[in-house]
Amino acid sequence: MPLRHGKEFLMIPGPTNVPEEVLRAMHRPAVDIYEGPLLETTDYCLHSLKRLFRTEGRTYIYAANGHGAWDAALCNTLKRGDKILVLESGRFALGWGEAAEIMGLEAEILAGAWDRSVDPGKLEDRLRQDKNHDIAAILVVQVDTASGVWNDIPALRKAIDATGHPALFMVDTIASLGCMPFEMDAWGVDVALTGSQKGLMCPPGLSFVAAGPKADKAHETAELRTNYTDWTFRQGPEHYQKYCGTPPEHLLYAFQKAAEILFDEGLEQAWHRHALLGEATRRAIARWSEAGAVNFNISEPHARSNSVSVVRLEEGHADALREFTKTVCGVTIGGTIGEISGKGVRIAHMGHVNAVMLLGTLSAIELGFERLSIPYGKGGVQAAIDYLAGAL
Repeated sequence: MPLRHGKEFLMIPGPTNVPEEVLRAMHRPAVDIYEGPLLETTDYCLHSLKRLFRTEGRTYIYAANGHGAWDAALCNTLKRGDKILVLESGRFALGWGEAAEIMGLEAEILAGAWDRSVDPGKLEDRLRQDKNHDIAAILVVQVDTASGVWNDIPALRKAIDATGHPALFMVDTIASLGCMPFEMDAWGVDVALTGSQKGLMCPPGLSFVAAGPKADKAHETAELRTNYTDWTFRQGPEHYQKYCGTPPEHLLYAFQKAAEILFDEGLEQAWHRHALLGEATRRAIARWSEAGAVNFNISEPHARSNSVSVVRLEEGHADALREFTKTVCGVTIGGTIGEISGKGVRIAHMGHVNAVMLLGTLSAIELGFERLSIPYGKGGVQAAIDYLAGAL
């Protein structure tokens, strides 16, 4: 198609765009894994994770995607048969719970919905019922890329504290770290985890776990440890123990450069950039929704995330719209997954994204509405521009 030629935009919620500097950082030979510069790279990466998670706790690097981090968090802290409470608000907390069941844990779902955030009051009520403290851990995602929800982690911690319940509080930040505020220590999170391929602007293949003092204590009696994930082994004196074998050298070079880029921008500034882009997207969606065929997936305005927006469309429009933006405009937006599969699109505004990329994406979508005769409220892109002009 004549409009497609030029730089293509990848605007899906992971993997996200990788900066050229990060790609260049990987273009180098392998080096000695036992001494020399790679040891400095490892030290930088581990300390960068402390800055990103905002913690004084220990940090760990795995050659794995986010599912590997899920396993590492669970098997290093829990015992076979322990009960975990999974806070539903989309697909990915549920997936974490499914992973837990495979390793011999009992998963209880605190039922939620795909159009809203976890209710802290509902969590508090459930914990008050658990008078014997059978629940060993509570699992939640800060942002679920399937639903587009943002969960209020401090409010959930407050609900836990109100009951005096001793369960470990574990948070998946795969779709939020580097994009939205996260304060592991200040918010009382015991275990946090993330992946390399979203807000951290790296290729897929690395995942990261941070463990606080309460998690360290639980690790002493954990019965599900595996050789590869074991924190005790990874705390050993030899460099290769940090990775339980050969380090993923080139992905580490990528993460080091990405962290440098993020810290040069300033973590708080990156949060603010994502907040601006997220709200600009929401202004466009709100205008489009005026005609009835387009709407937000998340019904609660405060629970819409700054890293991904999930848009519901009338049946049959989603696939056609995604095909149009990709083949005609060179813009790839995400499809919906899980229980809302095929019912909408996902617009990512996370990681290496600026105003030009976002406004171009919104324009491609609006052009698609027009060309495909999808009913929409006119002026969504202009609403995004007006918001950004007033916010700068």
